[in-house]
Amino acid sequence: MRHAVIMAGGSGTRLWPLSRAGRPKQLLDVVADADGGAHSLLAEAFARVRTVVPADCVWVCTAARYADQVRADLPELSTDRLILEPVPRDTANAVGLAAALVADVDPDAELAVVSADHVIRPVERFAHTLRTAFDALAARPRALVTLGITPTSPATGFGYVRRGAATGLAGVAEAAAFREKPDRATAEGYLASGEYLWNSGMFVWRASTVLEALAQHLPETADGLARIVTAPAGPERAAVLAAVFPTLPKISVDYAVLEPAAAEPGRVLVADLDVDWLDVGSWPALASTLEGDGHGNAVRGPVVVLDGSGNIVFSDDPAHLVALVGVRDSVVVHTADVTMVCPVADAERVKQLLAEVQERHGSQFA
Repeated sequence: MRHAVIMAGGSGTRLWPLSRAGRPKQLLDVVADADGGAHSLLAEAFARVRTVVPADCVWVCTAARYADQVRADLPELSTDRLILEPVPRDTANAVGLAAALVADVDPDAELAVVSADHVIRPVERFAHTLRTAFDALAARPRALVTLGITPTSPATGFGYVRRGAATGLAGVAEAAAFREKPDRATAEGYLASGEYLWNSGMFVWRASTVLEALAQHLPETADGLARIVTAPAGPERAAVLAAVFPTLPKISVDYAVLEPAAAEPGRVLVADLDVDWLDVGSWPALASTLEGDGHGNAVRGPVVVLDGSGNIVFSDDPAHLVALVGVRDSVVVHTADVTMVCPVADAERVKQLLAEVQERHGSQFA
C-alpha cells in the first residue's frame, strides 16, 4: 500500500510571536480560504496528500505535546496514525520512527514523507509528481526518491540537489549530488546551469528501504527503532519509546542517509516538482499568504496603514487595531501578550530575538 507521513514537529521560531512553543506555526490558521476564513498549514498538508493516499494511510509525526491540537485540527486522522516524538531528535530519527511504525502495520509499505509547513500550488501538479515518485519504486524498488523543486531564483536559504543520469522515467533522474545552502554567486551558477533543483525535504521510498539504509549508515538509530517496534503496541511500546528515543544520535536524514547513499550510483533519485512552492518559515514568506491592502502592505486582522508600504502587519486580536503612519518595509506583529516590530530586512533575526527574550524573561513569552 501507499502511505504518507506528514512531518509536523517543528516549532517555527522565526514566526514568533505568532508561533509559540505551545502552538507552533503548522497549527496556526494562516492559510486563507476562498470564503474568507483560514486553515492551518497542517490541514493544508493533509488535504494535499489525500489527493494521492487514502485517509487511513495518512500518518502525522509530531511532538507529543501537540497531540491534542493535531487531533482537533485533523478530525479525519485515524487515532492510531498519530506518531508522537517524546523529544526532538532531528529528521533521521523522526523519519526512521515513522518508517518503523508504518512497516510494523504494512511490511510492504511505500511511504511518502512530506512537510507540514509548505504551501504548494497547484495541488494537481504536486499529486502528479508524487504518483510519479511512487511509480519509480516499481522500476527501482531500493530507490530513495527525493522531490526537487524547480528553482525560480538563486535562493541561498535552501539546499540543492543536482540531477544526474536519466532513468527512463519522465521527470525522474538519478541524484548526482546534494549541496548545502550556497552563497549568492554559487546559487546563481546553479540556477543558470539548469541542473539543480531545490531540495524540498520531501521523499518517497519503501519503508523497509529507508530502515535498511539507517541500519547501514546509522546503526545506533536502527537498533533503537527496532527495540521500539518490537514492544507491543500500546502502553508498553510508549514506555520503550520514551526511554529509547531521547538517546538516539541527533542528525538529519540528509546527512545520515541521503548523502552517503548518493555515493552508490542509481540509489538516490530526484523527481522534478514544478510548482509554486512556499516554505512558510519566516514573516516575509508568510506574507505571501496574507491579503494585500492595495498599497504594497500584507495584512491580517484589524489594520490601518496611512502613507506606508512594504509592511507586513499581523494582529490576531479582532478587538485590537494596529495603526501605522509613514511606516515602510517593517514587520509589525501583535498578539495578546507580545508586540514585535522589526525591519523586513531583519526578519531572519527573529529567531535570535526570541533567544534574547527567553534569556531575559524565561519561557513566559516563548
